[in-house]
Amino acid sequence: MDRTTLDLWVGIFVAIGVAALFGLAMKVGNLTSSKIGPTYTVTAAFDNVGSLKPHAPIKSAGVVVGRVNNIVFNSETYEAVVTLNIDERYAFPVDTFANIYTAGLLGEQYIGLEAGGDEVVLKNGDKIDKTQDAIVLEKMISQFLFNKASETEAKADVKAAAPVGAELDILK
Repeated sequence: MDRTTLDLWVGIFVAIGVAALFGLAMKVGNLTSSKIGPTYTVTAAFDNVGSLKPHAPIKSAGVVVGRVNNIVFNSETYEAVVTLNIDERYAFPVDTFANIYTAGLLGEQYIGLEAGGDEVVLKNGDKIDKTQDAIVLEKMISQFLFNKASETEAKADVKAAAPVGAELDILK
């Protein structure tokens, strides 16, 4: 094989590799899966959205029913207002719950909709009132450590106040 043919094949493989990396980046960024049709828009307010991003999926029963359109901070209520685009094929009751979940331990965050039982359905421009914030792993760890430190401190205080020989009863 001469030098020109070898250079041509190397160039083709490099181009295929770059295209594959581009496709992977688009897939990871949720920019390729927009198979939803016409949508209606609703909003939901959260105290903490964690690392939820625009274009994140909205799921119900594990099925993607929409995408997050926008996230803004409301400086009057100090909440994050999330705008949701939901596929018109799916009608949700007005008492639907909107929860922020994480796919896996450290995966992407998405909004999960849990339908309520009301007869009236959400319409374009409505607001979902029942929301649950994202669970922030760092906050949970700090609360756990704080609680453990409080327990240890309380046991030490009880042990210091107990008469001599009562240590065995305290530790039980």
